[in-house]
Amino acid sequence: MNLERGTVSTRTMEIAVALLIMGLGAVVMYDNWRIGARWGEYGPQAGYFPFYIGVMIFAASTIVFLQAVFSRKPRQPFAEPAQLKSIMSLVVPTIIYIGVVYAIGIYIASAIYLAYFMRVLGRYPWRTIAPIAICVPAVLFMLFEIWFLVPLPKGPVEDFFGY
Repeated sequence: MNLERGTVSTRTMEIAVALLIMGLGAVVMYDNWRIGARWGEYGPQAGYFPFYIGVMIFAASTIVFLQAVFSRKPRQPFAEPAQLKSIMSLVVPTIIYIGVVYAIGIYIASAIYLAYFMRVLGRYPWRTIAPIAICVPAVLFMLFEIWFLVPLPKGPVEDFFGY
């Protein structure tokens, strides 16, 4: 497969995605350092574990970035035009999810996001989708909000219940 004119190479996409994820890791590290990522008087502060997750994200994406930059492999196209449709079927809903998180909160948005992918891409029946789409965000709520005391974006439903 030759790299056709106007086609993005796999190497270019690897560099772009690595930079994007490095930025995400940096934001995670910064924000958790801000709320407390040290060992406190009574144990780890609220941002301690998420900060180190951010460090791992940043380090792993830096490795991918460096491998892509210094790669000597021949340039290959990232995707054929027909394959881009499949890629966009994942990217577009994810971008919408990110925007919706700030409008309705991360937990409700995550339930909708899980249900959408399970139904549209996985073709699961609603009896399988409903418990997963409800229980996964509920478990994440307990884990982050109650146990780790890490505040995540809330929506009107969480505000209604006082969280």
